[in-house]
Amino acid sequence: MSAASRATGEGAPDAVGHEFTYGEVGATAGDDLPPGYAHLRVRHHLGPGSRDDLELVGEALLSWRVHARARVQLATSAPAAAVGVRVTTRLGVGRLRLVEPCEVIWVERSDAKVAFGYGTLPGHVFTGEEAFAIERDADGLWFTAVAFSRPVAWWARALRLLVPTFQRAYLAWLARGARAVLRSGHDPVAGLTLP
Repeated sequence: MSAASRATGEGAPDAVGHEFTYGEVGATAGDDLPPGYAHLRVRHHLGPGSRDDLELVGEALLSWRVHARARVQLATSAPAAAVGVRVTTRLGVGRLRLVEPCEVIWVERSDAKVAFGYGTLPGHVFTGEEAFAIERDADGLWFTAVAFSRPVAWWARALRLLVPTFQRAYLAWLARGARAVLRSGHDPVAGLTLP
């Protein structure tokens, strides 16, 4: 975790609730993911990016607009990601709809990265943690995601070999949402309403 996130008090995992369904709370903020879980690291190039672009897309990520641009339905306890904010993702339709509750456990803002991580709460199909970031380096602007997880639901365990494919597709969809924000310039919510 960067000094910037610690200095603003936004990254302390022990500052959040204790309902998580796993013990390694905050692990996505570091480089090493815990053993005993499936690990996933995904990186999508968004294009060339200035500091202004990082700020634009990073703030869209933290304010759920990247998810909204990807047409992911969310219910959140606050308008932006911050430690302790609850977020429930709703994926699918009808009886196939997944309702996945999580809580934000860390947020990072630096000159090269804007990111947050959230962990699973009771009722989630998986147990573990996922982090989303907008990063800027010499090659441009990137959407990255890191996750460690284990299926909890019986049907998710039965489909465990397909889970990484679904996760990668979901993250590619979110990367498209980030690209849409970047393409829209400094009016990222023009004509957009949150689900």
